[in-house]
Amino acid sequence: MNEDIIVLTDVVLITVIVQRGVADTVVRAAQKAGAQGATIFYARGTGVRQRHLGVLGVAVNAEKEVVYIVASSDQADRIFERIFVAAKLDTPGMGMIYMTHLEKMATHVPHDLIARMGNHE
Repeated sequence: MNEDIIVLTDVVLITVIVQRGVADTVVRAAQKAGAQGATIFYARGTGVRQRHLGVLGVAVNAEKEVVYIVASSDQADRIFERIFVAAKLDTPGMGMIYMTHLEKMATHVPHDLIARMGNHE
């Protein structure tokens, strides 16, 4: 077993919470913008906003999809913006997106990528 752990520190977690059925749109937009992948899980949401939207005649489903995307800091803004537009998050009741800096993260990093990173330092 290789005991070397490569820790990435210049990464962010983009979290997107959308209506059930929209996660695939989010992931496609993220991948087109350079994201390597995503984790999708299901959740149930509720809140004050849900009642207000109901008064306006907009039905808001409590069933949600949550998408996690880890991205390098230099790609994060582009991915964030593409998701916002593709998921129509400027529309009331469609969901929300936020970005969090990660202190550190580790996963398998391919040897060719390690070599390329070493050449840039």
